[in-house]
Amino acid sequence: MSGWLWWVGGALLLGIAEIVSVQLVFLMFAGGALAGAVASALGAGMPVQIGVAVVASMLLLFALRPWLLRRLRLRVPLVETNAAALVAREAVVLSTTTEDSGRVKLGGEVWSARAAHEGEVFAPGTEVHVVRIEGATAIVTAAGGARPTPR
Repeated sequence: MSGWLWWVGGALLLGIAEIVSVQLVFLMFAGGALAGAVASALGAGMPVQIGVAVVASMLLLFALRPWLLRRLRLRVPLVETNAAALVAREAVVLSTTTEDSGRVKLGGEVWSARAAHEGEVFAPGTEVHVVRIEGATAIVTAAGGARPTPR
C-alpha cells in the first residue's frame, strides 16, 4: 500500500474526530496529514513527510484557525444554554429569600436562591431578577421597580 494512502486515512480519522469535537483543531491536523500525503505522493522520504505534516498543521492551527473561529462567531450568534441561559431572567419567590436561603420558581423549575445583597429580603410572590447562578443556587435581586422587604 502506498505511503500517501496512510496519510489520507489518518486525515479521514482526524476529520471524524473533528466532527465529534467541533473545535477546528483536528481539522487543522487533518490538513497537515493531507500535506504529508502530497509529500509522500511526490516521493519525499518519511522524515520530510513528517516535517511537512507538522509544519502544515502548525501553520493551519495558528494562522487559519483563529481567522475561521472569528468568521464563524460573526455568522452564528452564541446561544446560552443550561444554567447560563437563566441569568438575567425573571423568577418568582416561593419562600422568603434572604442572603442565606430561599426558593424561587425559575424557568418552570424550583431553584434554591439567595439574595445578591446583604439585607435584601424577598417575600413569597415577589418577582426577582437572576444576576448569576452559583452551583444549583440562583442569586437574585429586585426586579424592575420592586423593592426588597426590609428586615
